[in-house]
Amino acid sequence: MGIRLEWLVILLIIITVVGTTMVKLTNTTEGLESNSKELEFHNTTFIEVDIYSMLSKSFVQKGIMQDSILHLEQLNYSTKNIRLLVSDYAKYSHDILSLEGNINLEESEGYIYSAEHAEYNQKNGILRVKSKFTVIKGKNIIHGTSLYYDTVKKEMNATKVDAVIYTTKK
Repeated sequence: MGIRLEWLVILLIIITVVGTTMVKLTNTTEGLESNSKELEFHNTTFIEVDIYSMLSKSFVQKGIMQDSILHLEQLNYSTKNIRLLVSDYAKYSHDILSLEGNINLEESEGYIYSAEHAEYNQKNGILRVKSKFTVIKGKNIIHGTSLYYDTVKKEMNATKVDAVIYTTKK
């Protein structure tokens, strides 16, 4: 006398029903915080080119793209008009580099601009300094409270200027 097939099928159905009701179904990702980083990179060099030449070159120790804003640490940036633009921290969004901390811009004519807070517009090459600044070339020193510098036209406008300028004519 053996087990009938119907009883075996009924027993397997009961085991399946009991087993599935004992399993707790939950959304396991619900309790986890989402990381909104879209991109992260370290010690990276970026070179922007067109079909004719190199437009800009930048080196970044750390970068994070978050909510369509690129956050950069220890930025070194150069173009044909800027030998070197250095900043501790920068945010890049819509062709604007918002620079913070130990900003130094050495332009192709030899002037060195220093400040703590500035914005550089990549599209039109304009540097806007929002804090006290210093400009040095040789013995010439210029201090002021705000600065507008067009790196393409080589024109500078500043407010509350205190300057020492040496000339060759006597």
